This record gives sequence, C-alpha cells and structure tokens, in this order.
Amino acid sequence: MRLFLLGWLLACSLCSAQTTSLDYYKQHAIKGVPTEAQGVSFLVLGDWGRNGHFYQKEVAKWLDIASYQLDAEFIVTTGDNFYDNGVASIHDPYWITSFENIYHYPHLFIDWYPVLGNHDYRGNWQAQIDYSQVSRRWQMPSQYYEKYITLDNQQQVQLLFIDTSPLNPDYAFEEKYRNAYSQGHEEQLAWINDKLSNSQATWKIVIGHHPLYSSGKRYGKTDAIKDVLEPIFEKYQVNAYIAGHEHDLQHNQIAGSELVHIVSGGGSEVRPVGQYDFTQFAKSTGGFVAVSLNNALLTFRFIDHNGQLIYTHHIKKLEK
Repeated sequence: MRLFLLGWLLACSLCSAQTTSLDYYKQHAIKGVPTEAQGVSFLVLGDWGRNGHFYQKEVAKWLDIASYQLDAEFIVTTGDNFYDNGVASIHDPYWITSFENIYHYPHLFIDWYPVLGNHDYRGNWQAQIDYSQVSRRWQMPSQYYEKYITLDNQQQVQLLFIDTSPLNPDYAFEEKYRNAYSQGHEEQLAWINDKLSNSQATWKIVIGHHPLYSSGKRYGKTDAIKDVLEPIFEKYQVNAYIAGHEHDLQHNQIAGSELVHIVSGGGSEVRPVGQYDFTQFAKSTGGFVAVSLNNALLTFRFIDHNGQLIYTHHIKKLEK
C-alpha cells in the first residue's frame, strides 16, 4: 500500500510539473507568433557565446518559447559562436558556460546547425566540428555543408551552410585571422556553384557569417565577400542569404533584386544600426529570427530579447 501511495504521488507530481510547464508556455506566448506548426520552422541565432553576459540569457529564454510555439525542427547559428577567441578544444569550459548551461531549456534540445564566424577562427575551429561527436544536438560535419528539408508536398528546401571568413582578403593582413584566410576559398566556391547549379529545390537559402549588405557598424566592410558571392546567389536564384557578424537584427534588400538579406546577430551584445537605401528594417536589439516555410510562403519573424515580435517579412513563391 505504501509503495502504491508513493507511486501515485510521484505520478501526480509529474503530471503537475507537465501542466505547469504547459501553463508557462501559454502564459509567455509571443504575441503574433503562431501557436501551431505552419509548414517547417527553424530558428536563427547569431553572435551569441558570451558566458551568459549581455542579452544572451534573455535571448535563450525566448528562443525556447518560440521553439515551442512554432514546433521548430532545428536551430541555425550564423557564427561567432564563442567570444572572444573561439574554443581551445572539445573540453574547453566555454562549451558548458556559453552553450550547455545557457541553452538548457527543453525545446532547445533539437539539432543545432552552426557555421563558423571570424571569432571562432581565433581559437581551434576544428574543435567546433569535432564537438559534433560529443553533443547529440551540435551538428557541424565540416566548415561548409548542405542540408535538405522535405515539405509536406515532397518539395525540397535547400540550405547551404558556408564559411565566409576565408573569403575576406583583409584577414590575410590580420595575425589573429590568418588562420581563416589560409584555408583558401577556391574549393568552397566551386562547391557552392555545384550545389546551387544542380538544385531543383523550391526554396534555396544560404547561411554564412558575414553579411553582403549591412545597415550596422560594418557598412561597406564586406564588399570583397559580396563581390564574390552575390553574383552566384543571383545567378542561381537564391531566395535568402542569412548572416550574422553585425550585433543586431536586419532585413536588407537591393532595389530590383529578389534576394532577401537577413542579419540575425543579436544573440548577446548589441551595437547601433543606421538606415541606407537598401535597409528594409534594422534594430539594435538582442534577439533572433524565426523562419517558417511551406511550398508557397517563406516567412521571417524577428523576435527581440523581451519576447516581442518586432518585424515580419513574407516571400511568396512565384510560379516559374
């Protein structure tokens, strides 16, 4: 009888905890964000690993809530995963203090697909690839890689995760970044061309660290990368390029171009933004971007560190 009573009490406590958990997500629901899955959704976080400083903890909290609301399938990072100097090894304490102990919420235990940023090259960049063998959620097979998503109607979404630091010639003259530039870039550019030219995907999305256009502090400072990548993206009709590097949230778009430029770099520290002729939206805030897609619509929702939906942009798929 005593064992039965203990079992019953344990079952009740578990049910209560589950109810409390559901109540928590209902009470903290992000207004304007759907509460039911709409196609496939994933979250984009950038420039984040700072041992919980600045807005990192606040962003992590709302990242979890957005993941619950949208039933997100995975999380993408746009680089600068660990400040200031990357990680030293798979045993570096930063894995615990900047990743595992910060993104500990239940709905963040899904796959993470990172790219490398320039700060990651100041440490042991290979360790971030190797951590894929340590963590069940950290999925980084190489410096650049590809992922496909299948939509309900069997149409495909192509995601290319690229490494932009080796494309920046300025890094050849900076000792702290020579490790990045020395990787070379011809092989990667050939790979990007090959993957995009052979793709029949309904949606094509590329994720990298450096933005091609910026409404922030680094306005005009990535032109060398832009000059290499933009013609490729335009040629193969990439729908969106998602980057970080700037510590804010941005949507930029050039007049006459269908290519959408998204910056999601508000994972911790923030910096000022400006307004230019290509600026559609820019805000100096911590936060992240939620991406949802189906066969006809691609949606970007910008969510700040206070859990407010601050901007939404839709791309309708045009029939060819």
